[in-house]
Amino acid sequence: PTMWRIFKNKSVEEFKFHPIVAGIINCFMWVFYSMPFVHPHSILVTTINSVGLVMYICYNIVYLRYANNQKRKSMFMYYLAEVVFLAALISITLLAFHTHTSRSTFVGIFCDVFGIILYGAPLTVMYKVIKTKSVEFMPLTLSLAGLSNGVIWSAYAFIRFDPYILIGNGVGAILAVAQLILYACYYGSTPKEGKPVKDPVKPTAPQVQMTVSAV
Repeated sequence: PTMWRIFKNKSVEEFKFHPIVAGIINCFMWVFYSMPFVHPHSILVTTINSVGLVMYICYNIVYLRYANNQKRKSMFMYYLAEVVFLAALISITLLAFHTHTSRSTFVGIFCDVFGIILYGAPLTVMYKVIKTKSVEFMPLTLSLAGLSNGVIWSAYAFIRFDPYILIGNGVGAILAVAQLILYACYYGSTPKEGKPVKDPVKPTAPQVQMTVSAV
């Protein structure tokens, strides 16, 4: 819904790019983790994160198309950092570690780090939510999907007894709950379509007509 709104309005508005940039490296990390030479017998992890990687690439293309130059530069700096990091990680994994256990441990730790970053990425808009008392730019669907994803993959991790999948997704589920609590707190004060809203920081400022639809 967020990407469709950006495409329809031809503007990224106040939506943050951090979740979709984090999504690329997170999915790539889990695909690498699930490779037979790192952590064998992880076909489900491979398939879902491969699909996720393609989707996040598409999301980034849409966002880049309608972002201003400043945001594009910031995104490309993140991309460069991700490429350098992934190249170093892959090289170290293949050259320094020679067993499935050691490779799984090394890559799994980084997967947890970036998985938690992805789950927490929507919280980058938390300050704006609190300041404006509006959740318009914190998509509910993203938080709900994060919670569902975290719970389901945590259950999968218990069945397979995979501590790395469990830690990353368990913490992710907790972060998603925090997002939903924030959403519930400020949903009532979020401006509805077509209704004027006063700036909460400057009560005397002129009212602004909100014409964009909610996600």
